[in-house]
Amino acid sequence: MPARTLQPFKPFRLFIPFFLVLVSTALVTTGCGSSGNSSASQPSGSHLSGNTSVTLLLSSTANDQISEFNLNLADVTLTSQSGKTVTLFHSALAQNADFIHLNGLSAPLATLSVPQGVYTSATVTLGSTQFTCVSLDSTGGVDTSTFALTGPQSATVNMPSPITITGTAMGLSLNLQAEQSATFSNCEGGAGTTYAITPTLNIAPITIASQPTNDQNGKASGLIGRVSSVNVAGGSFNIVVDEAISGPTLAISTDSGTEYQGIADLSALSAGMFVDMDAAIRSDGSLRATRLAVPDQNALNVMVGPLMNVFLSDGIVNVFGRVQQGDDFSTSPTTWSPFSFDSNTAFQTSGQFSNIQSLPFPARFSASNMVAGQNVYVSALAASYTGGQWTKATALTLMPQTINGTITGVANQGSFAEYTIALAPYDLFPDLAVQQAQNTLLADPGTVTVYVDSDTQMLNTKALAQGSTLRFNGLIFNDNGTLRMDCGQIADGVTE
Repeated sequence: MPARTLQPFKPFRLFIPFFLVLVSTALVTTGCGSSGNSSASQPSGSHLSGNTSVTLLLSSTANDQISEFNLNLADVTLTSQSGKTVTLFHSALAQNADFIHLNGLSAPLATLSVPQGVYTSATVTLGSTQFTCVSLDSTGGVDTSTFALTGPQSATVNMPSPITITGTAMGLSLNLQAEQSATFSNCEGGAGTTYAITPTLNIAPITIASQPTNDQNGKASGLIGRVSSVNVAGGSFNIVVDEAISGPTLAISTDSGTEYQGIADLSALSAGMFVDMDAAIRSDGSLRATRLAVPDQNALNVMVGPLMNVFLSDGIVNVFGRVQQGDDFSTSPTTWSPFSFDSNTAFQTSGQFSNIQSLPFPARFSASNMVAGQNVYVSALAASYTGGQWTKATALTLMPQTINGTITGVANQGSFAEYTIALAPYDLFPDLAVQQAQNTLLADPGTVTVYVDSDTQMLNTKALAQGSTLRFNGLIFNDNGTLRMDCGQIADGVTE
């Protein structure tokens, strides 16, 4: 491989100042709300009895400045108005969870039976924390810096009002407020760089709908995991999810309504396969697969995250691994990894969206039009990190992603509403589009045209109007130099 392509392959830097490690052990968990005011707005709890199946869901609210935010979860507990505590999650070996790929989305961590009652505070204990930001250095190469604190630590947990655990099943969302949880003087790090990590999470109840449609009523979209066992006769399987490489394992059921992609039916699924799926929480708290996709039946490793750079002439891409699992990646995770591709590499698009053919532009993802910043699912066999023998990508799948931007224009295009979105300069699309040694494919990398139809989930309270800052989740295509999104969900944005 020519030397010019090696320059952007820079090892990440890890910053752990000693004084910050000392400070981290003194953090205090805060639970908002108290038994003194709960009776005014919530039941006293005297009529509540029995248990409720509670699913703990991870989520985040973030702009595009941080590329990864990892919390090492050790314990999550609730405290009732009578002072009793319930452990929602505990791990002797704290489980790693990246929250940025869950920006505006949710993923189940655990489901357990919780005594009914009114709960007034929550605590989260962490083993360690770290965040990563990506920028270009003075030479035009990609710079990846990771800032970390070692644990144990306690997060600040905001509970705006007491939570009543009642009914057959419900959800609890643990939502990381990314911009409140990290501050840093510059992205490149180095001498004189200052930063702080103060994990801040909001916890809130979720009512489960009979037919969930989004993460606010019981549906989790785009779950990535590896199958650990299959029970064809019982119509179920287990997966180890991406949020915790060494566990936990989620039990998933299927039925006649499950849509299969990449395999014909459950009998074609086997232990060791990787799945991309959507799941709904059922009335009894169990999880049912509504969509079950196997992007590559032969894959032994997968990595999901944004493209950092694309070298078309050399057949090389670099991927930032927010999610990574497999025979090699689970045992030797890496911040980002180079992959080679050729004419035998399959280029495909996630089946999460069913309206692609009706979009008012040719929605294609291929070797010739992929660009840095797009979210991809890379599958591979054995990993290799030797120059000239990079890991061979057997398939590259375009995946949904969340962007935070401001509406600058509103129009209509057939059955779609069309919104012009301005991205912040630190967003990966404008940031990475001008790096050296790769083809310049985008005419305006700081702008994305977003297409919204009747299937788009509207979770925003801010108006879809010029000047509003919102978060849009969907598939982003490069249409002859213009970034266009097939939008599946809209939520309120994060302002500067």
